[in-house]
Amino acid sequence: MDKTIKLNANKEISVPPVAKLIGFVPLEIKRGEALFMLETKEEHFNPMGTVHGGILCDLADAAMGIAYATLLNENETFTTIELKINYLKPVWKTTIKAHSIVIKKGNSIGLIDCSLFDENEALVAKASSTCMTLKGEKAKNR
Repeated sequence: MDKTIKLNANKEISVPPVAKLIGFVPLEIKRGEALFMLETKEEHFNPMGTVHGGILCDLADAAMGIAYATLLNENETFTTIELKINYLKPVWKTTIKAHSIVIKKGNSIGLIDCSLFDENEALVAKASSTCMTLKGEKAKNR
């Protein structure tokens, strides 16, 4: 796994440790958009034998965060202030892709959408996130 993620021509960030822990990887990053992938394993399962919802939520959260980060200006960072996910069908051992798109990046608040698909391209979950852009002093040391 690469140690950095290229957000744009001028900015790279470290791959978050949670990506290594869970096993997801970025496949494609464009301005306002990100595609992440996870090969699910038994370690991701809940007691019912399907992928734990928190794993899918982590995957969506990471993809949405990176998509939003591609739109940040110099000396800006962000924090998630709301995250919602709808689980549409159970997920077993498969390849999951999370495709996220920034719907709106305002001066201080942004909205991001994410669709999660299995290897048969069936929609398994839909997520959205609201992020707050931090600037100046509020963005320091983040």
